[in-house]
Amino acid sequence: MKDTEQDRKPSPVPERAKQGGETPNLWTWVEPAVWTTRMLAALEKGVKGGRWFSLMDKVYAPANLAAAWKRVRSNRGAAGVDGQSVALFERDATKYLDELHRELRDGTYRPSPVRRRWISKPGTTKRRPLGIPTLRDRIVQTALRHVLEPIWEVKFADQSYGFRPGRSCKDALRRVQSLLRSGHKWVVDADIQSYYDSIDHDRLLEEVAKEVADGKVLGLIEALLGQPVMEDTSKWTPEEGIPQGSTVGPLMANVYLHPVDEVLVREGYEVTRYADDMVILCKTKREAQQALERLREELTLRGLTLHPDKTRVTNEHLAGGFDFLGYHFEKKGKRPRKQSLVSFKDRVRGLTRRLNGHSLPTIIGRLNAVLRGWFEYFKHSSKRTFPRLDAWIRLRLRAILLRRNRKRGVGKGLCHYTWTNDYFAKLGLFTMTTARASASQSPKGAH
Repeated sequence: MKDTEQDRKPSPVPERAKQGGETPNLWTWVEPAVWTTRMLAALEKGVKGGRWFSLMDKVYAPANLAAAWKRVRSNRGAAGVDGQSVALFERDATKYLDELHRELRDGTYRPSPVRRRWISKPGTTKRRPLGIPTLRDRIVQTALRHVLEPIWEVKFADQSYGFRPGRSCKDALRRVQSLLRSGHKWVVDADIQSYYDSIDHDRLLEEVAKEVADGKVLGLIEALLGQPVMEDTSKWTPEEGIPQGSTVGPLMANVYLHPVDEVLVREGYEVTRYADDMVILCKTKREAQQALERLREELTLRGLTLHPDKTRVTNEHLAGGFDFLGYHFEKKGKRPRKQSLVSFKDRVRGLTRRLNGHSLPTIIGRLNAVLRGWFEYFKHSSKRTFPRLDAWIRLRLRAILLRRNRKRGVGKGLCHYTWTNDYFAKLGLFTMTTARASASQSPKGAH
């Protein structure tokens, strides 16, 4: 494989501001309570000795804990096993933060068990586990992430997009689209089996220790990885894996896969990764098969496996195409994948039940919030995607009106003339077909 100079470089480090004390624009996301100008300079130039010492005092610094609490409070979220909500913590936040400061400083802090809750996977009948830490633990994890995240941001590959500052799903999709247009038609559609549940704690700590030499920080990470899990009356301690719902979990998950990114990029493979969702785009089938074997080798070294049924080498021109980040790519273009459509329709059905007791303007107002958000993500789909969805949504609204007028039917037939498309437009119903036409005329209308 071709090993270009650009491929060998880690994520670009922003240039330092020339005036003393000035924060570089690309570093505005870091927590200023932790990352001073002096520390940022060390981050960019390379820390002495190659590893970071004396970080624990940055974790438990009162200003960092206060900033972490502010972020946790804004995210709201459910209470953990102790039942303490954001509102309860807020009543005496100063006292609770002081307690956390002392426990972390003195080494007496112990994370509480994680409350497990099961949530539905969109578009399927399956469910996935969600771990809910206590509010105290979420604050500690956020403070820890404030300290650790910049250290890896200068290491992570450009081809990694998931849960990173200033990066999004759309950035990853743009990269895939660009590669397809440049002739990379063969795709390794990779699915890491039970990734978050399979992360080996010892291997992860070894990766962290390559950059961090502070034993207290490593001990804190180890304690967080070893948090017991509580589900109903059952309690157990997992020997591997990271709970989905952990504040610091996404960063640790990226750290664990970073060596895989490094190998693939160094060997010239065009990988695009968003957390554990990954594709490798190649110009030939043979290259794609080689990339798949190389990926399998690197994952095996880390105790990970590729799903045998969901991992494959394909081509966007072949029957079936491939899925990535909610989109389905095929010869005719891209559109929402089947599960994305099923999830979307389920949400619309929930807002447009025929026995809905709200006024039609209220229903449309709530519906518009869902439609605009969904369209904003999927607006780059083929224009054929939206007319049928718009018609289906109006059908459901007509069914409500039929019911209220004591008539039978499901919104089809002559009622189309009673409540026309224009009728709903005057009520302010968001129409994706019209929005798609406007987006395609905009200079920013394409990925």
